[in-house]
Amino acid sequence: MPSTASMDKEETLAWLRRISGDIATVTIKRLEDTLPWYAEMPPARRSAVGLVAQAGITSFIQWYDDPESTPWIASDIFAAAPRELLRSVSLQQTLQLIRVTVEVTEERVAGKGEHLREAILLYSREVAFAAADVYARAAEARGLWDARLEALVVDSILTGEADEELPSRIAALGWHGHGEVAVLVGTTPPHFDVDQLRRTARKLGVDVLIGVQGSRLVLVLGRAEGAARTDEPAVDLAFVEIAKRLEPGFGTGYLVLGPTVPALVDAGQSARAALAGFAVARAWRHAPRPVEADDLLPERALAGDPLAKQTLVERIYRPLQAHSADLVATLWAYLDNGRSLEATARELFVHPNTVRYRLKRVSEVIGWDATGPREALILQTALVLGSIGTDATRRRPSTLRRTPA
Repeated sequence: MPSTASMDKEETLAWLRRISGDIATVTIKRLEDTLPWYAEMPPARRSAVGLVAQAGITSFIQWYDDPESTPWIASDIFAAAPRELLRSVSLQQTLQLIRVTVEVTEERVAGKGEHLREAILLYSREVAFAAADVYARAAEARGLWDARLEALVVDSILTGEADEELPSRIAALGWHGHGEVAVLVGTTPPHFDVDQLRRTARKLGVDVLIGVQGSRLVLVLGRAEGAARTDEPAVDLAFVEIAKRLEPGFGTGYLVLGPTVPALVDAGQSARAALAGFAVARAWRHAPRPVEADDLLPERALAGDPLAKQTLVERIYRPLQAHSADLVATLWAYLDNGRSLEATARELFVHPNTVRYRLKRVSEVIGWDATGPREALILQTALVLGSIGTDATRRRPSTLRRTPA
């Protein structure tokens, strides 16, 4: 004969199945009365939440019937919810939903014995753990998707293959920068802490996209215009100073900062310059860390970078030529004579003070000082490239003499 305990359990299960619908109805009403976020949801979302509550009550009855054979039945509750519900209902709201459902159930089963109440509490704990697991898995999946999307965006910027979908992909990543952008290229450290790098970037008031390409680490830095951070004066830092603050997050080796561009859609220009500089940085023995890509213009030009050649000609040679032919001639002579004022003055038949004045004018016109050894190399490379590209100095090919037969 069946024991009294088993008969009591069968009666309790039958009673729970009869009132499960009523419990679900009261739970939905309680949610509307006590949770403002639930009342403000669209009807379809409220219906989905109601399905979850109903599934939880049904799942509890099944679990109470045989807790040993279905120990993880709580995780099936969330299978009733559409996928988009996880994006609209937070974990905190889900726990509020569980609490209200448990409260209503406890009220309805009051007087049915302490054993049933303890079962409800034990089951609610399982549901809470199951909810945390569901949200953790969803967050992990989103993190992996965001990482893949971020890598795709950075790769599009580096290759210059931007398409119509790039702005929407950038927006999906939560990019908030609407101001200037620069690209920073270095080496990937052995133990790369991407979260620490992002935290440092946030403290500096910049948005960041991170791309890891083998041993190369690429950062796309963007600063929002008019960012209000009264407690963080670092928001107005120049990108070169920001790069210095981020430098510990990179591995050993060279660190190259591309030129600043107006917006993220122009980041490909900064990326091309940074990558070209990174490829030739070893040619400058005492290159600082970080080094700006424009400080590596001579090395980049010698390596065949067309952007470096164009930059040197347009920012140095042509402005000087347009300003004064005397400045070009003086700069040529000064560099050819080993940066000697006296030798330059003798070649040009002028006073050394005239040479000083003209060199000062050169610095004012183009922003580079020819008296420094590094800047002298940059200027001399610009003069050579500019002269090669002008019709006045381009040599005509010599006519080959025919050898008599």
